[in-house]
Amino acid sequence: MLRLKIILSVVSVALFSLNSVAFAGESEAKKWVNDEFQPSTLSNADQMKEMKWFVNAAKPFKGMEINVLSETIPTHEYESKVLTKAFEEITGIKVNHQLLGEG
Repeated sequence: MLRLKIILSVVSVALFSLNSVAFAGESEAKKWVNDEFQPSTLSNADQMKEMKWFVNAAKPFKGMEINVLSETIPTHEYESKVLTKAFEEITGIKVNHQLLGEG
């Protein structure tokens, strides 16, 4: 009986600690969620769950550099100036986002 209690205690502590482990990029994601990605239809906790998934999905590509070319419109200017910085800080993937006028 004592052995069972010890095993259950160890398992409980292990499961609890898994939920509280910080993920790589968490502090960066939290900064962007709080400072830039508001307002949102998602709760802060749900946004952080999405960020955790995003960081994990990007792991195989960390350290890579990608190039993007977009026409110059306000949406792409925001992507180029703001979202590329957020993307690199959160994922470790550098984005070179070049804007070019239409024509």
